[in-house]
Amino acid sequence: MFKMENVTAGYGEVKVLKDVTFEVPDGQIIALVGSNGAGKTTITRVISKSLKPSGGKLIFDGQDYTAKQAHEVVEMGIVQVPEGRRLFSDMTIYENLLVGSTCRHAKAEREKTLKAIFETFPRLEERKEQKAKTLSGGEQQMLAIGRALMAKPKMLILDEPSLGLSPLMVQQVFSVVRKIKESGMTILLIEQNVKLSLSLCNYAYVLENGRIVLQGTGEELMDNEHLRKAYLGI
Repeated sequence: MFKMENVTAGYGEVKVLKDVTFEVPDGQIIALVGSNGAGKTTITRVISKSLKPSGGKLIFDGQDYTAKQAHEVVEMGIVQVPEGRRLFSDMTIYENLLVGSTCRHAKAEREKTLKAIFETFPRLEERKEQKAKTLSGGEQQMLAIGRALMAKPKMLILDEPSLGLSPLMVQQVFSVVRKIKESGMTILLIEQNVKLSLSLCNYAYVLENGRIVLQGTGEELMDNEHLRKAYLGI
């Protein structure tokens, strides 16, 4: 479904990503884990084309889209749930969801998709006329995921979905991610919560200082001594 090939990227003279290669197969959930400053956010910016790589290729559905513009990426089917949610705080839940379905292929199925999202997130339907800023952190995260699903993505990028949430809310959000995975959605999960990510994914990559330093199944990486010491404290 998606492949990043030998990508180098950064800001001015500062190179953040250094020859990064990884792939996200169709229908799988791939975790990209690492500490703050490892380059995870830069990867999401490169994938969504809000940051132009200085080298390498981006391939989606067999097409090299390295030269495309950011607005074209969503039309291709790559949709991101951004770190920090970034909702339209003074708009209602319903209005935020409608904003997610503005691309051409999503408009045609807007009502059907909205119904499915309200079935997944019944709390959002109950409060659909409330402004987004009145929701709890966990509810806002669910709205951000719902808004992304309104775009009918082929690949969903979840950028730090557990950020700033209570342990209980983290479990609830990851439960929703499991349901989305079971529906067959292709997911790139970018997370600091290594243990939860590895328990959920089909395959994972560990990013350190802008490079992929480890990769394997969740089970394999849980057994890796370096990862256990560096990220799990055991």
